[in-house]
Amino acid sequence: MKIVIAPDSFKESLSAMEVANEIEGGFKSVMPDAEFIKVPVADGGEGTVQSMVDATQGEIIELEVTGPLGNRVRAHYGILGVGIPVDDISDNTSHSRKRTAIIEMASASGLHHVGAQHRDPEITTSYGTGELICDALNRGIQRILIGLGGSATNDGGAGMAQALGIHLLDVNNKVLSVGGAALSRLHSIDLTDRHPLIEQCEFEVACDVNNPLCGDTGASSVFGPQKGATPEMVVTLDNALSQYADVIVQSGITDRRHSPGAGAAGGMGLGVMAFLNASLRPGIDIVMQTVNLAEKLKGADLVITGEGRLDSQTLHGKTPMGVTRLANAQNIPVIAIAGCVSDDANVLLQHGMKAIFSITPRAMPLEDVLANAKHNLYTSSQNIAALYAMNLSD
Repeated sequence: MKIVIAPDSFKESLSAMEVANEIEGGFKSVMPDAEFIKVPVADGGEGTVQSMVDATQGEIIELEVTGPLGNRVRAHYGILGVGIPVDDISDNTSHSRKRTAIIEMASASGLHHVGAQHRDPEITTSYGTGELICDALNRGIQRILIGLGGSATNDGGAGMAQALGIHLLDVNNKVLSVGGAALSRLHSIDLTDRHPLIEQCEFEVACDVNNPLCGDTGASSVFGPQKGATPEMVVTLDNALSQYADVIVQSGITDRRHSPGAGAAGGMGLGVMAFLNASLRPGIDIVMQTVNLAEKLKGADLVITGEGRLDSQTLHGKTPMGVTRLANAQNIPVIAIAGCVSDDANVLLQHGMKAIFSITPRAMPLEDVLANAKHNLYTSSQNIAALYAMNLSD
């Protein structure tokens, strides 16, 4: 019996590896002779760095970088285990071995670095994310995965570009100040001093939104208010990003402002495409490919996945459905386990999951749910394993 355990983290409670460990423990207590393969995964959001580092026996790099408001903050990124096979995007039959780093934009440029009373996307910068990228390049990293989401910025990745040696200049040929509003004064872009190792690195970006850069469905209009933008600020920022896109094109870079995902993370989607030649893909696809999950599933009798909450939104790019999709392709049954299961979660059963379970044994305060997650996950897994083993004996 081969059982693959491939969960996401339980937010604010357990990392993906901790979840996998408790599921394994519960199942092993009932099925001690089974082979268990643990593959912590994520969908590109919070916890992706830790999940992928755990899955590949990599390491966490901690740095002090520039925060969204220009102050120094502690941030980190991950370097995956050396020698992990990586599928070439353009040819799924070929493989290469590249030193790979994984960066969550939120680590350096996230909203959690800015108090509610100080949130102002006209001045916040993505410079710190660029510093993380720069550090990875300087360590010889050949492939960088970047997870978008949770940012405090609306600067189109301009701060990131500045940290990588790209000069954004006003009409007087003076270096532009940081922040989204400053882009309205952008006149030219000088790529002369761009970090020389960018050309030697492959960039993939986990992006699960399709918003263009500007307009009613663009970065400023949709995401700006979440970062403190007033209606007046939204107009200012949208016009500034439009000017930014115009100057990027004038610099000889392909116009990507209308590309799906250009407006992600305050326009960082455009920034990574323009200055890093990055490809944008669903986060779960990038993660599953990188940890080689499809190969690890071969010959499995059962797959167990999960996340903190299972609901109808799980269908849209979340880890359990990504894992289910791969497992279904190999005709392997999937069980999903979650901290809680919503009323509409049964729709997941129509999309390939065989069963879904909640580990919460009774009504209790959220703090108790989080505090007891490890114990509840173990005992729930034990009971699920007993039920599964009973079915096998029949």
